[in-house]
Amino acid sequence: MKKEIMWAFAGTVLGLAGGAGAALKTEVKDKIALKELSDKHLALYMMMNQWVRVKQEGKNIADYLKQHNFTMIAVYGMSYVGERLIEELKGSEVEVAYGIDKNAGGIYADIEVVTPHETLKEVNAVIVTSIFFMDEIERDLSSKLSCPILSLEDILYEL
Repeated sequence: MKKEIMWAFAGTVLGLAGGAGAALKTEVKDKIALKELSDKHLALYMMMNQWVRVKQEGKNIADYLKQHNFTMIAVYGMSYVGERLIEELKGSEVEVAYGIDKNAGGIYADIEVVTPHETLKEVNAVIVTSIFFMDEIERDLSSKLSCPILSLEDILYEL
């Protein structure tokens, strides 16, 4: 009888320890996810701040693209930053041929929006607004397109 009680007690202790370990592991994962989200939003904030600085200096992205002969482009990332880029390029000599976004089906825009897995029409350049995933996006798109894949962040700091 004592052995059965000891085994039950040991099983309970091990079960509690395992449960606590699983809860701690979940908490650590949640903290890591929050840190990554925070880093992403900080990077976007810093890029948008640079964009405002560029505008205050009287410079614009269309002139940069035109100087580099990028007059027909695609925009990767059709969230807020992509929308602002398309709006800024309206009325310029730079045409946005289409947008690219993993969630293309749920995006409503004035231009065609496709997923990165579809056949992509050739353009002079793709401007990536999703700066946090630039390396991954560049790797994926460079196998499908022969044009330069440019980070909007890099363009803004070159202006």
